[in-house]
Amino acid sequence: MKLKNVLIVVKDIERSRQFYHDLFGLEVILDNDGNMIMTEGLVLQEEKIWREFLNDDIIPQNNACELYFEEDDIEGFVEKLEKYYPEVKYVNRLMTHSWGQRVVRFYDPDGNLIEVGTPMRLKVWQ
Repeated sequence: MKLKNVLIVVKDIERSRQFYHDLFGLEVILDNDGNMIMTEGLVLQEEKIWREFLNDDIIPQNNACELYFEEDDIEGFVEKLEKYYPEVKYVNRLMTHSWGQRVVRFYDPDGNLIEVGTPMRLKVWQ
């Protein structure tokens, strides 16, 4: 079995497409009337469609998961974020963890949590 995509719920699919393109360079692979597959495995699903599937409320900013991106030029990314989306709501501005990784956390326009950090050096466990 293989994980293929991660789906997030959005109110305005075009606004979200632009957001993920502007900040992360993601491109549309398939636009299927309220269900948009983008590069890197991100799927945008319009809230009205998702609500019909669940027959329940959508809870933005629930902090139950996050989209995680890595960026070598973290300062350049933060500058781009503030230039294109000055109204973004931060969880934390650029900070450095005790293990040396620099990260910024914020919400996309629909309350989906995003973390952008400098690349981690993975230790292989045996």
